[in-house]
Amino acid sequence: MKVLYILATLEQACLGPGDLEEGLEAEELDVAELSDGEGFTVTSDGQVVEIRFERLDEPLGWTPGLLTGGEAAHHLLRSARSVYRLAVDAGGEQPTVAVFEALWCARALMEKVGGVLLDVTAYKLHEPDDVQEMTELEFDVRDHVTLHAVEWGEGDVWIHSHGMEKFGARDVETFHLSEEDLPAAENFLHQLCTDLAFAQGPAPGALVETGEGDGFMLQPSEEARPKLLGVGLDVFEQHEGPFFTVVSADGRHTVAEVLAPYRGRFAGEDPEISQALLEQAQGQLPAFKARFLRKGLMEPTQFLVRGRFETHPDPEKSPVQEDLWAEVVAWDEESLVAKLVDGSSHTTEWRRGVQVELAQDQVNALAVAREGRALDPTELASFLGAELPS
Repeated sequence: MKVLYILATLEQACLGPGDLEEGLEAEELDVAELSDGEGFTVTSDGQVVEIRFERLDEPLGWTPGLLTGGEAAHHLLRSARSVYRLAVDAGGEQPTVAVFEALWCARALMEKVGGVLLDVTAYKLHEPDDVQEMTELEFDVRDHVTLHAVEWGEGDVWIHSHGMEKFGARDVETFHLSEEDLPAAENFLHQLCTDLAFAQGPAPGALVETGEGDGFMLQPSEEARPKLLGVGLDVFEQHEGPFFTVVSADGRHTVAEVLAPYRGRFAGEDPEISQALLEQAQGQLPAFKARFLRKGLMEPTQFLVRGRFETHPDPEKSPVQEDLWAEVVAWDEESLVAKLVDGSSHTTEWRRGVQVELAQDQVNALAVAREGRALDPTELASFLGAELPS
């Protein structure tokens, strides 16, 4: 079994099996104490999580330079008096299942003893609210992997992941990127990691078309790295492998062309288009609201609004403004509650599936979908026309 998470806490006594069962909800759940009494196993639907308790005589030794997370989380990690190590058999046909079983166990433990959760494969620190969101909201691979960009030559960047081990998969990497390539490369690697986490990634050596005439392949790093020119072995210190290296269709390490479909996600919208959408949205909003409020319970219609959100990808730089779409779930006077349908591209501050509150004057675009298909402008105008006063 592989240790995926370490829960660091100030408590010095191990919980009992009954304490953990209170926080777990499963029809078929078995919690058994370990033979030495210092932990237990949790079995649910055939998935086993081993939780081993250990008192600390000295700090764990993980330094802030290695880990993501705020100062409060780091302080608790340094002050911890004991830990629970959560281990599973990683991988399998559905690799995410074992990870989420471990997270549910961690959440149940944290509800009893508090603490901070260390992801030992991705070098992330999670506080209780983070773990709650990770277990309740839709899967976001950014909760589970960390991407590191390393400049090993003048303007030449190597970007690689940490954290895929928890899914029984190799981490991924790609070379010869520029700083301008990084947002698109991160988006591309996050999508690739998501596929691998669900055991749906490409097989090594299989060509994957990107949809714009370019393609890529995954090569084991032990085969791909020797083909790199001008890269010293010291660059890979503590990153010896195994990784999957992303290469072009003909096996070259230059993959900037593959990123073309991902660059558009970070291009700003034309100001004239934004202004036209804003004016249209504000003009149609009264009818849109009236039609939403009389929506039938079983009506297959989604009411979608777009608003501007502030994200903070770099604490040392100005925040980034990002337009995100959300499905309206409630409307109260001059504000509405909606569920994000496309989380932030820059950070996990605004996660897909989380509920947000928007003032009506924050809505800068709107849409309606019926039976999964978005209405075109003419159809939308007709759909809302019945709500306008005669």
